[in-house]
Amino acid sequence: MNDSAALEYLAAARLHHSQAAIAKHLGVSERQVRRWEARESSPPQYVGMALQRLLPFQPVTNPNADFKFIDLFAGIGGIRLAFEDIGGECVFTSEWDSYAQRTYMANFGGQHPINGDITQIPADDIPDHDVLLGGFPCQPFSIAGVSKKNALGRAHGFADETQGTLFFDVARIIAAKQPKAFLLENVKNLQSHDKGRTFAVILRTLRDELGYQVFHKVIDGAHFVPQHRERIIIVGFRDPVVFNWDMVDLPAKGTRTLGEIIHKKAAEPALEADGVNYYDHAKHKVLDKYTLTDKLWQYLQNYKIKHAAAGNGFGFGLVTKEGVTRTLSARYYKDGSEILFSQGAKKNPRRLTPRECARLMGFPDSFKIPVSDTRAYKQFGNSVVVPVMAAVARALQPLIVEAVQNDSEPIRRAA
Repeated sequence: MNDSAALEYLAAARLHHSQAAIAKHLGVSERQVRRWEARESSPPQYVGMALQRLLPFQPVTNPNADFKFIDLFAGIGGIRLAFEDIGGECVFTSEWDSYAQRTYMANFGGQHPINGDITQIPADDIPDHDVLLGGFPCQPFSIAGVSKKNALGRAHGFADETQGTLFFDVARIIAAKQPKAFLLENVKNLQSHDKGRTFAVILRTLRDELGYQVFHKVIDGAHFVPQHRERIIIVGFRDPVVFNWDMVDLPAKGTRTLGEIIHKKAAEPALEADGVNYYDHAKHKVLDKYTLTDKLWQYLQNYKIKHAAAGNGFGFGLVTKEGVTRTLSARYYKDGSEILFSQGAKKNPRRLTPRECARLMGFPDSFKIPVSDTRAYKQFGNSVVVPVMAAVARALQPLIVEAVQNDSEPIRRAA
């Protein structure tokens, strides 16, 4: 979003709100709002995105879409990319992190406002949809309360078993809206979390309480990108379907290497979009700030030696162009230790740039990165491998479309 777009949103907001109300909403002075309106200064990028929440909601619908979906715990929209690519239209988004909202809005525009905390949004305020998507965080469930109800002979449901967790909000929306299908994504360890009890509650809720046919599989991002990143995918269908994971096309792992995604001397579209944020175009090299300082590099080497002596596997991960990386994490901004790119024996290794991290997660070079390096590293480290989501989406697409075409009745409501 550029300055002119932010000014357009400001003009639109002024049709409905006073300068004082806008200033309060943005957390700035009325004088600042007047200066923007008088074109004495340009509003920062976030202003346009924030002002959209003050405008009357006028959803932009796509009459050619094959199905409608909602994007919960949306992050920066990695799952959305996959489902738009198979003909879906996003009609609702929820993401609480303001910096992730900024990246999301920069890439997907303003078809609808980005809603914040999903726990504060009633299900009735969410549009009807065919598919629910969500990369919900993993949280512990209280088993004690359920056991007590069982001992007393009382019935209990997902509201008792999952209350206080973010999965509860997924369940309550599914119960209210009855989408034809859903896709949920989480860390591999969700299956073993709390000795398997957490995952058991999730499956019992989806299958027994909500009545969906459920399938799950752990998929490694290394099928598509040069990164080992195992995540569990859970898909479900309201009505019976014929589905198995063999329908998801997974190329052989390890065929993609880091050399494919690092910055190269040849002209790259992303380099032009990123300007000089990451790459020195004149010298054809990544900016020096991404190379580790002598002090940090020595610290990481000593740290690895110390833990190796103790029999631990802790330490940095050094990788070459021919290699496949460890899992990119949200803490990558701290020291980059899990993925350090070798620059040869005579030079310290370097971090990947945010653009290289985007590529490592399978995002297209057209994907905009409007935030600082620290925020970008967190966002990509918390995101999904887009080609994994795309492969699953392609397998689900005919089943979703068939369900939409066969469903001539209004969306069913839970009693």
